[in-house]
Amino acid sequence: MPTSQQPELAKSNLKALERTELEAFAASIGQPRFRGRQLFKWLYEKGAASFDEMTDLPADLRERLAEIAEIGTITEVMQQTATDKTVKSLFELPSGRKIETVLIPDFEDDGRVRRLTVCVSSQVGCAMGCHFCATGLMGFHENLTAGQIFDQVRHMDSLARERFGRGISNVVYMGMGEPLQNYTNVMKSTRLITEALDLAPKRITVSTVGLARRIRQLADDEAPFNLAISLHAPTDAKRSAIMPVNRSEKTDLAALRDAVQHYHNKTGKSVTYEYCMFKDINDGPGDAKNLARVVRWAPSKVNLIMYNPVEGTKFTSTNEVALNAFIKTLVDAKVRVTVRRSRGQDIDAACGQLAVEA
Repeated sequence: MPTSQQPELAKSNLKALERTELEAFAASIGQPRFRGRQLFKWLYEKGAASFDEMTDLPADLRERLAEIAEIGTITEVMQQTATDKTVKSLFELPSGRKIETVLIPDFEDDGRVRRLTVCVSSQVGCAMGCHFCATGLMGFHENLTAGQIFDQVRHMDSLARERFGRGISNVVYMGMGEPLQNYTNVMKSTRLITEALDLAPKRITVSTVGLARRIRQLADDEAPFNLAISLHAPTDAKRSAIMPVNRSEKTDLAALRDAVQHYHNKTGKSVTYEYCMFKDINDGPGDAKNLARVVRWAPSKVNLIMYNPVEGTKFTSTNEVALNAFIKTLVDAKVRVTVRRSRGQDIDAACGQLAVEA
């Protein structure tokens, strides 16, 4: 009678763990906790892709790690460089699904690099379904681990040093996915970036469509990074028409207002409202006045975004005349406002476009 085979035990993905968890893992296999700190340095600070590279670990421990653990990695499968030197990379996950990451350089007038920003993804696809977003058209498929988010940043940091002679200066969670729906891994990844890449939390910004409960949790957890809210419309009627998340009383503008005020009262920090300018949809004088009212909820500023059109949607970017009038209304209302121009338009740089095509 044939014997049934025992199912193969799943290996622990060490690239999903932060330092304290690696110390606990080391203890769980009968090793001193300092082995976990060694693993952290190899995985995150040195970027080791195999246990054989970890030369200060005993050979028998390396062999055992290869049997019971793995190092989950992402693999770059495509890279595009725009005429403005913006770089977009497409990465493949162990699942075979793909995500994208963007390195955005900002230059002084004399050509020197002022800032190097990495825009990272936190999910494959997105469940929020915003009508203007390529990622939203994909639907949700997979949460990224903390290590997969971190590896995007590390890869782009290496690329920045190679191309621009210096490391990255900022990280924004504004790529594929809703970061606060992957709350635990996003929080963990910000700590990894801070600890392993020595990037101050004030250089990290996490963006959300406005999940009120999670914004409150950020405040209660004393998250040290910056918060940005993808607003895109200043009234419930207009916002619900383009952002399904707004159709619930748990995430509508009233809930968002209460969450933002709790966030400011608890942390003392301001927020940034991201506002894509859509022609004839949210770029009129009345929209600007309503946006100024939203900004008064708590100390904040507005980042107006010139929209990168997405194929298959009805949305187009506003024109300069409407933009300037919109800015004037906000400035007259004492609103702090900046404008973010579209970058990398010649390389499908709108969020999700490259991954959707791939």
